[in-house]
Amino acid sequence: MPMDVSSLSYWLVDKIPYELFLMDDQGNLIFANRIFYDKMGYSRNDISNLSIFDINTTSSPESWEEHLQQVKKNGVVAFKEVHKDKTGKFHEVAVDAIHIGSNGKDYICALTHDITDSSFSTFVLKATEELANVGGWKLNLRDGSIIVSNQCFKIFDLEDKIQFLPGQIIHQFKESERLKKLLGGVLHEGVEFNEILETKHSSTRYIRCITKPIYKGKKIIKVTGSYQDVTKQIEKEQSLQLFKEIIDNAKDLVYVYDKKGKLLHYSNSVIEELGFQKSELDNFSIYDLDPKITKEWWAEHFEDIIKSGAVHLDWKVSRKDGSVFPADITANHLRFNDQDLNCAIVRDVTERKIKDEKLKEAFDEISGLKERLEEENVYLREEINLESDFEHIICVSDRYAQILRQVEQVAPTDSTVLITGESGTGKELLARALHENSKRKDKPLIKINCATLPKELIESELFGHRKGAFTGAVENKIGKFTLADEGTLFLDEIGELPLVLQPKLLRVLQDGEFDELGGTKTQKVNTRIIAATNRDLETMVREGSFREDLYYRLNVFPIYNIPLREHKEDISPLAEFFLKKYANKAGKRFSRISKQTLERLMEYDFPGNIRELENLIERAVIIENGPTLGPGNWLPKSKGIRKPTSFVSFEQSQKDYIIQVLNHTKWRVSGPSGAAAILNMNDKTLFAKMKRLGIEKEIILKRPNNKRIIDY
Repeated sequence: MPMDVSSLSYWLVDKIPYELFLMDDQGNLIFANRIFYDKMGYSRNDISNLSIFDINTTSSPESWEEHLQQVKKNGVVAFKEVHKDKTGKFHEVAVDAIHIGSNGKDYICALTHDITDSSFSTFVLKATEELANVGGWKLNLRDGSIIVSNQCFKIFDLEDKIQFLPGQIIHQFKESERLKKLLGGVLHEGVEFNEILETKHSSTRYIRCITKPIYKGKKIIKVTGSYQDVTKQIEKEQSLQLFKEIIDNAKDLVYVYDKKGKLLHYSNSVIEELGFQKSELDNFSIYDLDPKITKEWWAEHFEDIIKSGAVHLDWKVSRKDGSVFPADITANHLRFNDQDLNCAIVRDVTERKIKDEKLKEAFDEISGLKERLEEENVYLREEINLESDFEHIICVSDRYAQILRQVEQVAPTDSTVLITGESGTGKELLARALHENSKRKDKPLIKINCATLPKELIESELFGHRKGAFTGAVENKIGKFTLADEGTLFLDEIGELPLVLQPKLLRVLQDGEFDELGGTKTQKVNTRIIAATNRDLETMVREGSFREDLYYRLNVFPIYNIPLREHKEDISPLAEFFLKKYANKAGKRFSRISKQTLERLMEYDFPGNIRELENLIERAVIIENGPTLGPGNWLPKSKGIRKPTSFVSFEQSQKDYIIQVLNHTKWRVSGPSGAAAILNMNDKTLFAKMKRLGIEKEIILKRPNNKRIIDY
């Protein structure tokens, strides 16, 4: 019997293990095999109403026409696609599209097989390799379908894969809005992300979320991703962080309490210091460690810590054996796992307390000694009480008080002052006192020693120069007169000023102006001049080495600074001051000067004046040891070589000598112990001479314990 080829063909089509369907050039289905109906859920009656657009929901008439032309051209085209069955379920399929031409018409025969399981297995295998064995998912953006691995269901305890769609999965997390933005970034812009987010589960869990876009050309067609439960890892990291903070402070005792007072953690030093066993501490609360603490106090204390962040306490900590030690406690607020904790750092301050007690005892002893010394007041000195502030001046003698009275009189004026006297008498300090008690005290006091500068540089120092004014003038220089504008200029050793420069100084004194070296513009200044010298300027004027007009300009208000031998009453307080000064520098203990030492110092004439006294005391501190400075080899062997005093007029010499005698007699003129008897003069004659020389008794008020110190 001959074979029915047509029947055989239909039988073979139905038996092949793949879906087969035939479409016309419009995409309408005109035939399908049994496997197609079984897989897709359609019946033969449905075939007349089906088209490719029902099966492949991403197709459009335009894309179908393009596909048709491609198949016609190549004959056969193989590709992967997603088809939707009658129930709406999507399947990933492999398609072989074959072109068939018959009676001038074009047909496409599609041979498909479901590759969902095998394709996703490949994806999962690759994903697990890349993403460390986690639950994976893949979202098809063309049809909205999603494929989810079993592990994802386990992680979230979900049953339906629809719950993994972007709009649904975000509600599984506390930061849903943040995840929504991240997913939007990868879906629309291809921005990958790798974040750890906290879920809304009753027991907190942390999920690592990773996504990656898949492109077709420049278009994102799919998004793959994974979810990994990293809760244990995060909890370990957080625990490690907490213990790190504890260990960082483990040199002290460290406790961590919860709000109820339960002891959660503690450092090993707690066991070592307090003597408790670990098994005991593990079940302790704050009330076990310190029975004096009440629940009311603990609650208030805990609120203070939360509010302030940290609270400091001075405390007594008890050991297991009942002994206690003083402690400094810093209680810090920590927030961990949504719980407020108190991290207390306890420092044993026993040694510090002992040192504090010793310091207090020493201080009390020193205070007692100080009070006793003040009561004894072995070297109490009365000091002059002047209205002006002569800071750094020590003086108890009436004779030197007269000099300070002169300073007080002239300081507030702008008058030029000429200070004369031997070297070492403190002329510079008188100049400083004049400035500090003047209206110019807030402006600078500029000092220049005319004897220490080469003659060729004095003019530049005083008046300044312009760049290129002379060889070596490589830049502009501001002179001392300019620096002292509105202030005071102290010209020490004025007798050494070269004669050639004296007219220029005279011009400044007369007109307040000068010319810089190399300058083209006259400079105007308002400067007060104080000059000092140990030379006899009157003699220099007579000899022609000092200008007479300059001398009279400088000598507006002369002050003669007397040598130390003429106010020996000041030797004792000055020596005490220098002793303290150099003892401190040398790190030695000297508290007093012996009576014998003071007597030897009073016998000496000090030709080097106060500077020589200072040098003697400094040498003594180096040689001797305290606490009392006694006589030694450092003392001068003779009374000293008396330097010739600066020459003064005969009348001034008479006046000074009469005043010296009057000071000796405490200003008694008449009587057998009076000044007239010592001078071998008649009382009336002496009174007349005193009147002619302008000698009047000055009453100097003195106030105890009002020292002014001078640093020579």
